[in-house]
Amino acid sequence: MRIALDLYGGDHAPQSVIAGVELAAKSWPDLTFVLLGIDESILPENLPNVEFHRVTEKIDPEDEPVKAIRRKKDSGIVVGCQMVKKKEVDAFISAGNTGALMTAGLFCTGRMKGIDRPALSPVFPTLSGKGILVLDVGANPEAKPEHLRQYAVIGSIYAEKVLGFTEPRVGLLNIGTEAGKGITLTKEAFRLLEKESKIRFIGNVEARDVMNSPCEILVCDGFSGNILLKNTEGIAKSIFEKFKSELTRTWYNKLAAAILAPSLRRLKKELDYKEYGGAPLLGLVGPVIKAHGSSDATAIYHAIRQARRFVEQQVIDQMEEELKPTEE
Repeated sequence: MRIALDLYGGDHAPQSVIAGVELAAKSWPDLTFVLLGIDESILPENLPNVEFHRVTEKIDPEDEPVKAIRRKKDSGIVVGCQMVKKKEVDAFISAGNTGALMTAGLFCTGRMKGIDRPALSPVFPTLSGKGILVLDVGANPEAKPEHLRQYAVIGSIYAEKVLGFTEPRVGLLNIGTEAGKGITLTKEAFRLLEKESKIRFIGNVEARDVMNSPCEILVCDGFSGNILLKNTEGIAKSIFEKFKSELTRTWYNKLAAAILAPSLRRLKKELDYKEYGGAPLLGLVGPVIKAHGSSDATAIYHAIRQARRFVEQQVIDQMEEELKPTEE
């Protein structure tokens, strides 16, 4: 299996990407890593199972996505997505410019038949420790009801085959749990999901309940999903910063912190995005995964683990099979 990685994607690249590859090579010696970069000299000697693929450009975080993929055609993001399309690699991972990766995925890798618009699909940490797959969180701000139905179908396959959920439940993000709640989009999407025999639909889910794992898959338009994502990340960061401040305020608190340290470390790990890998662009003809922009070696390692399982389970083939129109 060949997995390509963008050496320049992310806040801590290229060191985080190289370190993540070193960790993954120890766990899966059967993998070949294709590193896309400008300067091969940055790689350490004796890095196992690595091929260097030279590119001449890189897309920066501030680059406008559409212009970037048109003007920087020899960048890691564009070349990586093209390699997936040509089946030169089995999967591609980048922690770089999210908009550019989504645009390159759509135009350079391409949509699978039966999908109108791909979805950016991260796993949100939950209090149960299992996580919840949310799609879409920004690829398509203005979705149609049919798009949400498609997300539910491909999300169910991904949740079962890659995340290991048995008979995953699908929820629809809404402002209330009643069937008649919401705007035209959610009302019409509810009716489509209710009729879809390929999924296990449980109804509407409110944002306040997401952390309690009401379902394994949550579908929504990209605008609402992105707000949910940013709000969840902000709250989690603020809570941990407040914990840290309070637990170091007095010597009594410091003593309590020492006693609670194992439990706090376990909680932090359960709520840490690094443990869940990246966000796949579901609906493309090949696996393309967006790792978090601040990914460290651990996050890159788990993104590789995720890509490996994505390919092993032949998820793309199963999605395409489920998306075939039913014969009358």
